[in-house]
Amino acid sequence: MSELNHALEHPTYNYKVVRQFAIMTVVWGIVGMLVGVLIAAQLAWPALNTELQYLHFGRLRPLHTNAVIFAFGGSALFATSYYIVQRTCQARLISDKLAAFTFWGWQLVIVSAAITLPLGLTTSKEYAELEWPIDILIAVVWVSYALVFFGTIMKRKTPHIYVANWFLGAFIIAVAVLHIINSMAIPVSMTKSYSAYAGTVDAMVQWWYGHNAVGFFLTAGFLGMMYYFVPKQAGRPVYSYRLSIVHFWALVAVYIWAGPHHLHYTALPDWAQSLGMVMSIILLAPSWGGMINGMMTLSGAWDKLRTDPILRFLVVSLSFYGMSTFEGPMMSIRTVNALSHYTDWTIGHVHSGALGWVAMISIGAIYHLIPILFGKERMYSISLINAHFWMSTIGTVLYIASMWVNGIMQGLMWRAYNQDGTLTYTFVESVAASYPGYVVRVIGGAIFFSGMLLMAYNIFMTTRKDVQPQPAPAAVGAV
Repeated sequence: MSELNHALEHPTYNYKVVRQFAIMTVVWGIVGMLVGVLIAAQLAWPALNTELQYLHFGRLRPLHTNAVIFAFGGSALFATSYYIVQRTCQARLISDKLAAFTFWGWQLVIVSAAITLPLGLTTSKEYAELEWPIDILIAVVWVSYALVFFGTIMKRKTPHIYVANWFLGAFIIAVAVLHIINSMAIPVSMTKSYSAYAGTVDAMVQWWYGHNAVGFFLTAGFLGMMYYFVPKQAGRPVYSYRLSIVHFWALVAVYIWAGPHHLHYTALPDWAQSLGMVMSIILLAPSWGGMINGMMTLSGAWDKLRTDPILRFLVVSLSFYGMSTFEGPMMSIRTVNALSHYTDWTIGHVHSGALGWVAMISIGAIYHLIPILFGKERMYSISLINAHFWMSTIGTVLYIASMWVNGIMQGLMWRAYNQDGTLTYTFVESVAASYPGYVVRVIGGAIFFSGMLLMAYNIFMTTRKDVQPQPAPAAVGAV
């Protein structure tokens, strides 16, 4: 075993921590998506909410969101950022020990969440449910992450800082600020605290954090991933480096203002709601600028999509990014929001970004990395990657289409009135009408989850010493 570890060590770069985070990306992806399929099934078939309180929907739902965002997505971001910053700066991570601390510290955060959330220990803040001792650990790990990342950039051997590192750096700084400010709390015991903010101010701070967890954790970080792996896998330079810089500054300047669109028709002042709406609409421009830049990088290399399912993962993720960043600004408009708010349309929108954009680009990046990290020519089976691609795509489309239909139907039913001013439908009738959509969502989620199991098998076979990778077929999945 020590000989294998020695053989995997890179003479210049620290690949060990990248390997660890890459493997845990897949592990936590499977765990988080399994919980997601379970809670989707609980909504379709409520009898699955058994007498055991720890497995009720209300306990498992925050576990699912934390597992897929911070465990799966976070591990993917750690793995790829540590790899990208070393390769683009031509320098080893500034501290192997601090990098190792970020790995074990982050796993401790995840395990702590997996224990406390089913026990009902929660702040009840969306994407920030973890109690104050875990929040402090997150802050310590995250500051250590910043020291490793920016320290490595400071010791770079290249004069230029590649644009992927701009996005990753912004994501690291913004998430630190967001987390620390939103998590300010007054502890009353080791397992309970109360927010330092009150009423409407608390709601505003929460959704400033909540939307920018999407904006920086789930967008800026993964755009850094896109700007490295799409050109690398396509074998083409970025379409427009100038556009990538404009994209960066426009995104970081505008995204931070969009949070109030979560609080339309609430006690939040009208001016703040309007500001969030306007900034959300403006956000369409930089979002689509980045999507177009990624897509146009394939100019002259579109034929590679016929034979390279890894590139297909990366490019289709950009399509979902473009779609969800059109849908988001549209849903932020007050009149549209009056129909969509509190419905399953919002769930569909979130998952077009989470499954279609975040998960698919992470999967493509991990498939790109695994052979490099384990010293193999290519993945064990290109055919299995192709099968995984179609499972992910079909699963995502089934999921989001069912939620769009459910959401629009729910919004229309809730606002339907009789001539005498009474409601046409009861809430229970809207729930009953949503049942087919909930079943389709379970099917879509199960297909996506099964693809992750296929990925785990493919990676396991790739890492085995005695397995030789198969040659790539002439045109995998070509029509």
